[in-house]
Amino acid sequence: MQTARIVRTRSELQSAIRQARQSGATIGFVPTMGALHDGHISLVKIAGDKSSFVVASIFVNPTQFAPGEDLDVYPRDEAGDVARLSAAGCDLVYCPSVEEMYPDGSVTNVRVEGMSDLLDGIYRPHFFYGVTTIVARLFIHVKPDVAVFGQKDYQQLQIIRRMVRDLGFGIEIIGGQTWRDDDGLAQSSRNAYLSEEERQRANAIFAALHRAACRIRIGVAIEEAVREARGHILAAGFSRLDYVSAVDPATLQYLPDGPLAEGQGCRLLAAAWMGSTRLIDNIGV
Repeated sequence: MQTARIVRTRSELQSAIRQARQSGATIGFVPTMGALHDGHISLVKIAGDKSSFVVASIFVNPTQFAPGEDLDVYPRDEAGDVARLSAAGCDLVYCPSVEEMYPDGSVTNVRVEGMSDLLDGIYRPHFFYGVTTIVARLFIHVKPDVAVFGQKDYQQLQIIRRMVRDLGFGIEIIGGQTWRDDDGLAQSSRNAYLSEEERQRANAIFAALHRAACRIRIGVAIEEAVREARGHILAAGFSRLDYVSAVDPATLQYLPDGPLAEGQGCRLLAAAWMGSTRLIDNIGV
């Protein structure tokens, strides 16, 4: 197994990518915050299928954390992550410093209005503005042909698609499927925060969404199915429920109550707290 090369500066990164392009390579990109799990690795493999030179980034982005969130304790394991990326066929790993991504005096940010203020944006109003700002900067550094993001972070995926369209980046955005443990819980770096007891109950969030999706498919009114899902999540021992919502898959706008209209797509999204750990999940209808 060849170990992926690590670069830490924009100049090193772009020199390596320039050499790859000179040899005829197309560039696939997977941005991450590290603490990689099988879901991340699946995205790297998709990038490898869609391009001939795969770049992954590892950067815990401070602008998407609010004061009091878990920036300081967010799991970090660069050596382990690079080993996993290498085994998956990644060619280059970009591990920039905060100063590399946010030069001294940097005041420019990227905002996708509207879509960033729904769902998770209500409870974490800073979050998506930090995400789009860092992803835009990474796109400028890497200049990929293809970039792959997980569908577990569905709102993030749709916001990035909109940003790429609006700003004309010319990058194909691919959504990789959500990877789940055997009991249905979506894999997440933050699952490491769960105690053994909490982990045993955490899969209820997906079970509730799956039941709600089935109910909507057979004609049950959206609000009734969503209300049942909220009850199931709280009954499972989640300490707080931020939302369970049914939205248009592309625009993220909330769908009206009543049976799902013929031909109308629907995405169910949820966020809830198991103890001190906030979990998100989603499912298509």
